[in-house]
Amino acid sequence: MPQAKTSDDEILGLMRNPKTLERGFRLLMETHQERLYWQVRRLLNDHDDANDVLQNALVKVFRNIGQFEGKSGLYTWLYRIVTNEAITFLNQRKRRSSTSIDDANINLANRLQADSFFDGDEAQIRLKQALETLPDRQKEVFNLRYYEEMGYEEMSQLLNTSVGALKASFHHAVKKVEQFFAT
Repeated sequence: MPQAKTSDDEILGLMRNPKTLERGFRLLMETHQERLYWQVRRLLNDHDDANDVLQNALVKVFRNIGQFEGKSGLYTWLYRIVTNEAITFLNQRKRRSSTSIDDANINLANRLQADSFFDGDEAQIRLKQALETLPDRQKEVFNLRYYEEMGYEEMSQLLNTSVGALKASFHHAVKKVEQFFAT
């Protein structure tokens, strides 16, 4: 008999009690880890980097669960933490690297083809390359809309921005991806 999905309230209740903190954290990971991993993976493209960033973010969640105020949903809070960790990782990598966009796209294609966790075809590799040319906000909105199939209202709450701004970001992202494929 399949187990009923654990609610966020149950997870939070367990995590706020020192005696059940670890059990609550395991439930949190069972419930949200895969979805969070794919969010990070789409931002970083590399399995090992995504795993490292996700683990760092989950350590922060474990240490700071007491700071969760419940003003947003638990997944929204988790999403912000893992996304901020991923962006910090990307910014650190950008500061250490000084490669051109063309070199970065070649490196990305080579990394994706060598990645045993990536089973995409040439079109998916080109899409990943196109997404790498987008500004961070447009890439984030595109990923949420295209991969997560998230509605603009939910995205608005998650990213704390207006629906109109999100629609504009998505529109600009799509146009840039189309231009990338046209070249």
